Amino acid sequence: MKTNLSQKINNLQTSATLAMAAKARELKAEGKDIIGLSLGEPDFNTPDYIKDAAIQAVNDNYNSYTPVDGYPDLKKAIQHKFKRDNNLNYELSQITVSTGAKQALYNIASALLDPDDEVILPCPYWVSYRDIVGLCEGKAVEVKTSIDQDFKMTAEQLEAAITPKTKMLWYSSPCNPSGSVYTKEELRALADVLQKHPKIIVVSDEIYEHINFIGGHASMAQFDDMYDRTVTVNGVSKAFAMTGWRIGYIGAPEYIAKACTKLQGQVTSGANCIAQRAVITALQEPVSKIQYMVDEFANRQKIILNLLNALKGFECNQPQGAFYVFPNVSAWFGKTVKGHQIKNATDFSMLLLEEANVATVTGEAFGNPDCIRISYAASEAQIREAIERIRKVLE
Repeated sequence: MKTNLSQKINNLQTSATLAMAAKARELKAEGKDIIGLSLGEPDFNTPDYIKDAAIQAVNDNYNSYTPVDGYPDLKKAIQHKFKRDNNLNYELSQITVSTGAKQALYNIASALLDPDDEVILPCPYWVSYRDIVGLCEGKAVEVKTSIDQDFKMTAEQLEAAITPKTKMLWYSSPCNPSGSVYTKEELRALADVLQKHPKIIVVSDEIYEHINFIGGHASMAQFDDMYDRTVTVNGVSKAFAMTGWRIGYIGAPEYIAKACTKLQGQVTSGANCIAQRAVITALQEPVSKIQYMVDEFANRQKIILNLLNALKGFECNQPQGAFYVFPNVSAWFGKTVKGHQIKNATDFSMLLLEEANVATVTGEAFGNPDCIRISYAASEAQIREAIERIRKVLE
């Protein structure tokens, strides 16, 4: 019956992070003690002041369809957040609220891409970028980076990747999966290249903005000569521990924001009414109210890096944001462990799941076949137990 499906859905890959999480749940249901370090989901509860705002919205009888692009007072809160945190000035007409940042990314691709338009993706990239681009009939152009350059694309690499068909550049900072953070100077170097190619649009995914360990976040749109060519994507899933609330948003040139709203009006309409009311409070309150989560992630990063660096065949850099480590494990390729032949990162990730009962994600899903992604959005006890299990298997 697969022949009844469209070619584009047959070509679409299942999200590797969600697939690994589903496999881990399957094994748990069979009675196995699986430690899940695969999903990018904070293990904190949504802060009480945000939950209280949602309860108030229920009691205030918010239950009707919402404006397609978001409640006006939520858009004002987003406008305030952009100015306060990023020194970016967006009019309300330049802001569109969506059902999560993932929908926002799909909206952008669908609104801008024609068949065979090229989108530059610095590797590693978030697992859904490539497939969203492909679903919208674009062509992903991967730019390989290495652990030696902290998985960040250089200006020279960007210049070499640009062709007459290049329509967009997509990147995340802090990066999922590597945790890399582009500095203002590094973004300026990329912007200088893009000045030679004025038709290229930049999509800057800043969903991990506040989970940042270097004390500063830079946005491509902060440069006057890039403001009208940049779509800034953000949301509340990560820093506010609100993954299931499904609210994302963009600040963009008005014509792009309106195009995304037009598309959304035919596909999903406006985002959830109660979640939108809660996000108003989340964005209006000082960022310092979520600092306790960032501090805990920083502490966990130190712990997991110390443990991983003591393992044979793991090469790690120092991530500067998000809550992932992305170790190079290629030293294990060509070896056999407990009857498992390890040819690539996927084999290695499956070895850890089946023998150590630890769920990670292969780097192949992120455009880097030498690495695996390990999330430390888990308790310190789980992190220590997981790495100990891995150590025993590999020894």
